[in-house]
Amino acid sequence: MNEKRFLNAKFEWQTGFGALTVSQSQLVKITNYIKNKKEHHKTKTFKEEYIDFLKAYNIDYKTEYLFND
Repeated sequence: MNEKRFLNAKFEWQTGFGALTVSQSQLVKITNYIKNKKEHHKTKTFKEEYIDFLKAYNIDYKTEYLFND
């Protein structure tokens, strides 16, 4: 992230973190999702969507590491 300068600031991991990968076959779908995220999140917040994702794929998580509300 830092070497390729994808961000204007230095990238650093927080205390709790997760990393997900995207299949090449899903690249167009993911790109469209990102382009339309403002519209998409009018009906479901990112937090709600993320927790639903974790539950759907049986990914263990600790609530205290998810978001700083």
